[in-house]
Amino acid sequence: MTDQPQHQPQSPSGEGAPELFTWEFASDPYPAYAWLREHAPVHRTRLPSGVEAWLVTRYADAKQTLADPRLSKNPAHHDEPAHAKGKTGIPGERKAELMTHLLNIDPPDHTRLRRLVSKAFTPRRVAEFAPRVQELTDGLIDRFADSGSADLIHDFAFPLPIHAICDLLGVPREDQDDFRDWAGMMIRHQGGPRGGVARSVKKMRGYLAELIHRKREALPAEPAPGEDLISGLIRASDHGEHLTENEAAAMAFILLFAGFETTVNLIGNGTYALLTHPEQRERLQTSLAAGERGLLETGVEELLRYDGPVELATWRFATEALTLGGQHISAGDPVLVVLAAADRDPERFADPDTLDLARRDNQHLGYGHGIHYCLGAPLARLEGQSALATLLTRLPDLELAVDPAELRWRGGLIMRGLRTLPVRFTAPPR
Repeated sequence: MTDQPQHQPQSPSGEGAPELFTWEFASDPYPAYAWLREHAPVHRTRLPSGVEAWLVTRYADAKQTLADPRLSKNPAHHDEPAHAKGKTGIPGERKAELMTHLLNIDPPDHTRLRRLVSKAFTPRRVAEFAPRVQELTDGLIDRFADSGSADLIHDFAFPLPIHAICDLLGVPREDQDDFRDWAGMMIRHQGGPRGGVARSVKKMRGYLAELIHRKREALPAEPAPGEDLISGLIRASDHGEHLTENEAAAMAFILLFAGFETTVNLIGNGTYALLTHPEQRERLQTSLAAGERGLLETGVEELLRYDGPVELATWRFATEALTLGGQHISAGDPVLVVLAAADRDPERFADPDTLDLARRDNQHLGYGHGIHYCLGAPLARLEGQSALATLLTRLPDLELAVDPAELRWRGGLIMRGLRTLPVRFTAPPR
């Protein structure tokens, strides 16, 4: 511990002050975020884990914070008390030696590692991957289309990005079910067995180390067109980029982890929003039936803004004392940007609580901002567009099978997503 001045975390106070991090809050956090934006835009609070952190809720402050070099991604800068040790990242990543990934490092290491993987997510490479994403999308719908009902999280939104990112990484098809099981434990961490996330992370780490070794042994002298990402990382390492095995395993791990849960939630939250806004859903279906893509593209951006998959940006830690939104932040303090609050800020977006798929002025922060802007955003957009367009086209009378009040949102800090999404529809004729 350092001699930084100690702040006492405070619950929001004043008339109408909301209670944060309850189950009711998880179902609809937006009224609470509106109150914070107006009354306590940079607010220190104690999180359910016991960690004390600053929440940043206004768009202008959020954008500044996401790009501020004085806020480090490296947990080593956290002035953490003993009771908060290891509670600011992915459970189990420290013990599994998976800390050296893009969400935990700063330049120059961040610059070096991001450069190594960025070529896998160029618009051209993602466009080349589009037929595979469409094949996965259709194959998953084929499995449940005849039944007239499905849980769109379990049957569709969850497996689609898992198989897509595994294909991109180069995980053999016969091993992808194992990845699905491990990822399932990580995404269900609030309802799974105690320690389940850490065990899944450890198993994934062991598998990735073995896969990297096997691929290195069999790596051809010259890369084939469309070479998988793990082989590309190995090739870069072997050609002087100094990528350690831990860095390669951590990179593969975070691409899998960050590349699947965000897209699960984009598809789940997006489908739910469309099903509960029938006039917007009808506009999109009419547009798709006419062979147009414009409303689909702006629509996915609006769904990212309106109820996006990432509620809070990942952890940042002040490397020196600074001021945010008029508040003094001490060196070592954790700072969390509330993307969900910033993207509903009426100072930035007209009618922010209205879903408008045709919204044009939409510089949302759903995928972050600055040097840590989401590397996989082009792939996530492709998967989101493919999933929503195919669902609405193949199952045109899709509807919720339960009252919206019965749906439950996963408890957690960073991500926002539904546990289940039961739907019904008319089975298409054979």
